[in-house]
Amino acid sequence: MVYLRAKTVKGEKYLYLVKSVWDSKKNMSRQETIKYLGKASDITKDDIPADYRNDDKIISYLSSIDTVSIAEKEELLTKLKNQLFDLLIKGDYDAVRQLYDNYVSTSDSASFFEKILTPVMYRIGELWANGKLGIADEHVASNIANSLVKMINTKYTDTPTKKKVLICVPEGEEHNLGANILEAHLTNIGHRVFNLTPSIPHESVVKFIESSKPHVVFISITHEDSIKPAQRLAKKITSLSKIPIYVGGQGIKDDTIKFEDAQVIRNLSLKDIGKLLNSKNRI
Repeated sequence: MVYLRAKTVKGEKYLYLVKSVWDSKKNMSRQETIKYLGKASDITKDDIPADYRNDDKIISYLSSIDTVSIAEKEELLTKLKNQLFDLLIKGDYDAVRQLYDNYVSTSDSASFFEKILTPVMYRIGELWANGKLGIADEHVASNIANSLVKMINTKYTDTPTKKKVLICVPEGEEHNLGANILEAHLTNIGHRVFNLTPSIPHESVVKFIESSKPHVVFISITHEDSIKPAQRLAKKITSLSKIPIYVGGQGIKDDTIKFEDAQVIRNLSLKDIGKLLNSKNRI
């Protein structure tokens, strides 16, 4: 049986998707967490794993805990994404920033990145790749998005440091919006981030690791063509250091992709990545 478990912290409900598992040794059932869903007021169907997304009991419960139904939330998110798309194409940074400020007044940056900005940028990238959007429009949108992320990041420069994190891309990878979003979130929650994007030579990455001694390295991949260069980069890093390396990004779609010298992370939210860094057993 699958159901939602709520935990209330300072008056705010947080939800977990859990299932009952029979323990034959103890002759009793126990709860097993499938996924932490986050703040109840922010959850939409996309936050629920596909296998459970249309479960009537789960949808009914989610709709009952807030005055705003799941359908209404989905409609609102669609409107916001369409608004952001238009503003990015127009290059209206001030309006984009206002949209962000309005959103985070009732939610948070991680939710904005994952539910609004990232899907919109994927849409823009696909339109450009299919010849339905000009390169100038794509550049304007990407530059505005990067400017917004950098603005968000500057708010947290004085946050106490937990861990030193290095973010990089393999040689030839010129897209760094995903890396900038990860930088903003990790800085927000207290980590010191070295963002070496866009692409620099692998030797330079290794030298920087030797001098800065980060606790962990993230390699971001946007295109499948960057997988082999990323594998070479991970191998070069581990030949000189035992530092943990994680690889992720839009380019890691195929479940069969393996890295001998790094751990591939898929389907992790920004909050999950933050928890990964804070976990004692992250390796």
